Order: sequence, then structure tokens, then C-alpha cells
Amino acid sequence: MSAAFLLDAGLCLLILAAALLAMTGRDLFGAIAFFIVYGIMIALAWVRLGAPDVALAEAAIGAGLTGILLLGAVGIVLGLVTFGRRVIATVGTQITDLTPSRGFAATLAAAGVVVIASGTGLPISTTHTLVGAVLGVGLARGIAALNLTVIRNIFMSWIITLPAGAFLSILFFWCLTAIL
Repeated sequence: MSAAFLLDAGLCLLILAAALLAMTGRDLFGAIAFFIVYGIMIALAWVRLGAPDVALAEAAIGAGLTGILLLGAVGIVLGLVTFGRRVIATVGTQITDLTPSRGFAATLAAAGVVVIASGTGLPISTTHTLVGAVLGVGLARGIAALNLTVIRNIFMSWIITLPAGAFLSILFFWCLTAIL
């Protein structure tokens, strides 16, 4: 791994840790601000490094076109601004009770998995990894410490998004093919 990769990954991890600590303090406005900065950093650093999520999809679709990469970065930030508060509240307060030390442990675990996967070229979802880390922190205190209703809803949304994404991709492809 290069020094630039480690520096970028370290900065992203630091901002993610600060955001999770803000979430555990119930400061949602501060957490949203951190996640916006985090989203910008992820969009720029991970795209440059070829890491997970949007960067991989954009690299496959855009074949390195800067406009496509910037569009992905804007999409990440817009997603955080529009739905960020709800997602941050769910991950930070509704899955399990997070203290600052539990939040840091979850962040460190998720960040470690993302950095290792990125270094090896594995396409993983940072959001799924973070939710898994928060689940792990909750499970360390026993199954009763988890809000199983919220977890069920999260898992159902993950199951639904795969066929929904495939269906929308087919639909958009057909529409664009007909237009072009």
C-alpha cells in the first residue's frame, strides 16, 4: 500500500470516528456535518484510489471520465444532505445503544475492514460494513441489546434494493437505448 493510500484512509477514518462520536452524543446536526465532509473525502479519495462502492461503479461505467466521477461525488453529498439525518439516526441511535467507546470500536472495526478490502481490491459496501460493526458492538452485550425490529427493516431494505436496482438499470438502459 502506498503512503498516499494510508494517509487518505487515515483521514477518512478520523472523520468517520468523529462523526460516530457525535452521533453517540445525540448531536445529529454535528454528525450530519461530519458525514457531509466524510462523503466528500470518500468520493475524492476513494475514487482516486479505486476503492469500494460508488468509485467502483463509476470506474466501470465511466472508464475514468472525470465528469462521471464528479457526478458520483455530488450524488453522495446530495444523498447525505437529503437522507443523511435519518440514516445517521438509525445507525447511531436505533440499532443499539452506543457510547463513545462503543462507537469508536464500531468505527475502528468498519474502517479496518474497508481499508483492508480496498487494499486487496475487494468491492465492499462501506455502509453495510458500518452497520455490521454496530451490530457486532451490540451483540457483544447480548442479543437483548439490539433493536431487532430496526435490524429486520435494514435487512429487508438490503434484500429489496438488489432487484429494485436491477429493474431500474434495465428500465433506464431500455429508455436510453431507445432515445440514443
